[in-house]
Amino acid sequence: MSGTPRDHTGYLPIAEHGLIGDLRSVALVGTDGTIDWYCCPSFDAPSVFASILDADKGGSFELAAAVPARTKQFYFPDTNVLITRFFTEDGVGEVHDFMPVDGVSVVETERHRLIRRVVCVRGSIPFRTRVAPRFDYGSLPHTVRMAGDVAVFESAKLSLGLTATVPLEADGLDVRADFKLAEGESAVFALDQVGGEVTPRRCARTEAEEQFNSTVDYWRRWLSASKYRGRWREMVHRSALTLKLLTYAPTGAIVAAPTTSLPEELGGERNWDYRYVWVRDAAFCVYALLRLGFTDEAEAFMHFVTQHIAPGDGKPSGPLQIMYGIDGRTDLTERELDHLEGHQGSAPVRIGNAAADQLQLDIYGALIDSIYLYDKWAKAISSDQWDDVCALVDWVCEHWDQPDEGIWETRGGRKNFLYSRLMCWVAIERGIRMATRRGLPADLARWQATRDTIYRRIHSRGWSEERQAFVQHEDGDVLDAAVLMMPLTKFIAPTDPKWLSTLDALTQDLVSDSLVYRYDPKASPDGLRGDEGTFSICSFWYVEAMVHAGRIDEARLAFEKMLTYANHLGLYAEEISHTGEQQGNFPQAFTHLALISAAFNLDRALG
Repeated sequence: MSGTPRDHTGYLPIAEHGLIGDLRSVALVGTDGTIDWYCCPSFDAPSVFASILDADKGGSFELAAAVPARTKQFYFPDTNVLITRFFTEDGVGEVHDFMPVDGVSVVETERHRLIRRVVCVRGSIPFRTRVAPRFDYGSLPHTVRMAGDVAVFESAKLSLGLTATVPLEADGLDVRADFKLAEGESAVFALDQVGGEVTPRRCARTEAEEQFNSTVDYWRRWLSASKYRGRWREMVHRSALTLKLLTYAPTGAIVAAPTTSLPEELGGERNWDYRYVWVRDAAFCVYALLRLGFTDEAEAFMHFVTQHIAPGDGKPSGPLQIMYGIDGRTDLTERELDHLEGHQGSAPVRIGNAAADQLQLDIYGALIDSIYLYDKWAKAISSDQWDDVCALVDWVCEHWDQPDEGIWETRGGRKNFLYSRLMCWVAIERGIRMATRRGLPADLARWQATRDTIYRRIHSRGWSEERQAFVQHEDGDVLDAAVLMMPLTKFIAPTDPKWLSTLDALTQDLVSDSLVYRYDPKASPDGLRGDEGTFSICSFWYVEAMVHAGRIDEARLAFEKMLTYANHLGLYAEEISHTGEQQGNFPQAFTHLALISAAFNLDRALG
């Protein structure tokens, strides 16, 4: 697939990017060879390259053929090493992009190295590069200092050293190079964090080769632990590799997405910072990775939970926040960066996330379900961890019966959302299962009574006789795709007449060519202007719900259609527009974990 050229304002579509990373941070590499997004030294650090959010002021690292070329991108098989190919009249060239990873930890973590290796594989090709960092989201001035064959970009908070095997030339605040490669020749660029004890050093071709090989070995060794042998192995494994890239190795945190403010609708205001640990998203990730046999990641996240999100002091949002920083911090103050125009002019650009202060009762079910699965499939939880689970279940028993902002983080006021009730039921039910299976101490009489009360409440007040369906919130008649989780959590039999009627209603109201909308903002105002695309996790939930309902042929067709909406590398943003474009932060963990689960269950049903 050839890359789509940048539009007249300098932007590539969101989907025209690949992802590389080192389990600390990531970079988005466009199909034209430009790095449009990179935060150093971590996911939630200020950006160095952010031209995806402002083509003029954001900063970028361009590296491409200096003559007209068609481009194609692919991953080095079974790895997160990205290769961008340039097809010109005089030859074929490649750029190999990766961030070194070796063994358990990242190579020389204080360098946060990004390597770009250019190779001419046929004929001869002229190349050009321009390295234009713009520190702190383009707000912090910097200087350029040439130290022999090294360029040092220095700002008040961060300094980067650029080394290359071709001559570099300062050009104002940027550094550029023009060079020509004949068949078999290569050039290497390495961008390192420097300062303090860490000084710039050359990245010779041999060193780049060694780090390329060790990084390839790392990813292949990691992926070899996968137990998935089904029909959609390539897509499932790409999703698994993507989820791994979204993990923060030092703490075990898993971010919802590695970007901020990529719009859910071009020109709209639904632009959010996703570079944090949503309890819900991360817990679902644990489920997907455990399904494939990756227990180390689940154990690392459980460590993060124990260290950072054990029951707290009972803030208004409950003992847990809905999200945390990758280091466990709780202050995620939201602010707007007025100096950036936003992707294709879609302002505002936001950093931080005010939803951290919301009450979302469903997170307790997501977290306790992941702990239950970890305890069952990976490793028995400790007595201290069980005490934390008991404290959370006791809190849910006390507080389940109140309105909240819900899974979709609406900013239009609290409601008695059915999905929140459902996941409170899950929290208590999974607690009962753990206690019963392992003979652990618990107030089982209270837990069982509360669980049963929630069950009856959902059936009485979450069911609409008029719609003949379970609905978004109590005593209403608005449909919501979140109820697709009802059979997936084993709350209701997937062939129960009330559920099959709900599935039919959802299909009629919220499904468009296998794609699923979360809800109708006009029927259920969420406090924000504008529309949004279909929500990709819901589309995969829909597939899974149909599998469980025995509608296997429909489920398979919907799944295969959904795969056609992936980008050229098998990556998904959060949403899909009515024209099939990727929208929202990219790539999104939620979507990839749901793909894994849908593929797993569809495979099993097909036999």
